Amino acid sequence: MDEVADLTRELVSIPSHEDEATAGDRIEAWLRAETEADVRRDDAGNVFARRGAGDRTLALVGHHDVVPPDESQVDADGGYVVAERDARIYGRGAADMKGAVAAAMCAFRDAEPACELVLASFVGEEVGGEGARHAVDAGFSPDWAVVGEGSTGYSAPGVTDVAVAHKGRRGSTVVARGEAAHASEAEAGENAVYRACDAVDLLREMDAPSVAVAGETATGSVVVTGIDGGSAWNVVPEHCEVTVDERTVPGERAPLERVEDVPGVEWTVDQDLPPMRCGDDAFADAALAAAAEAQDGDPERVVKPHATDAGWLAEAGVDCVVCGPAEPGEAHTADESVSVAVLERCYEIYRRVAERDPA
Repeated sequence: MDEVADLTRELVSIPSHEDEATAGDRIEAWLRAETEADVRRDDAGNVFARRGAGDRTLALVGHHDVVPPDESQVDADGGYVVAERDARIYGRGAADMKGAVAAAMCAFRDAEPACELVLASFVGEEVGGEGARHAVDAGFSPDWAVVGEGSTGYSAPGVTDVAVAHKGRRGSTVVARGEAAHASEAEAGENAVYRACDAVDLLREMDAPSVAVAGETATGSVVVTGIDGGSAWNVVPEHCEVTVDERTVPGERAPLERVEDVPGVEWTVDQDLPPMRCGDDAFADAALAAAAEAQDGDPERVVKPHATDAGWLAEAGVDCVVCGPAEPGEAHTADESVSVAVLERCYEIYRRVAERDPA
């Protein structure tokens, strides 16, 4: 379907790493021109369109913001460079995730939905899910959602799978405080670095939680990713900070609060992107069946290692799956690209899911 590729190229060409408004304008204008849906824009910049009828709602969900581009992805006028070669579209946002947004837009227009169908394209996914959180707070709560983040190449190369769960991320800071003193009289102070090291020892000893999902074991992780303390070579440090990256799994968290058992140590959560697990087997089966019908490969239920907006929706009670064209390692790179054939496949998947009765 050439239209999906054409729309992908158009969306990818629009800069949206600092301000998503122009990309949102184009999505909104296309939906108004190409469909008879009820289209609206909320005050965060999220774009929504609704069509069909029924007492249950399915949403096709994406985001139109991107991470800052590599300098090679920007032309002299500040626009994004878009190229196509070897049946792939190259450019910032091609994989993450304007290609999936384009496929969802076309599927939204063309489907004969079995229930109320919503197209939602959020802002701020790359900065902690700002758009999704705003939408949830405003009452956005479909029964089911297909989130178009990457799920291709997980079970086998080139196969577009259906992720029925993904990990979350909790980023936190451990702050150790002590009392400064001259290093020649170290006993007169309290060394904050030593206290921080005691906290790090506790973190290293923690078992990361695991949970069974889709026949697999999803295991989290706790990793110290930075340490900063001290003011001079001859001063006992009075302050030390440790940064911690924790990958969370549905229903379980590592007990990081235990670091506060160390005297002078405080623990603060800086970011908490929730994990996701689909709680509706019938919906997951319907999505997997649609994926199988749309390709020659044999898709599987998989667990995605990265957080997505599906986590915020799931936290609000929405049963989600993640299904999209991006492959592992494609997003956020200087040569980011997406397969045209897989874009067309995802269009078919989204349309087929919309036309099934998930219940």
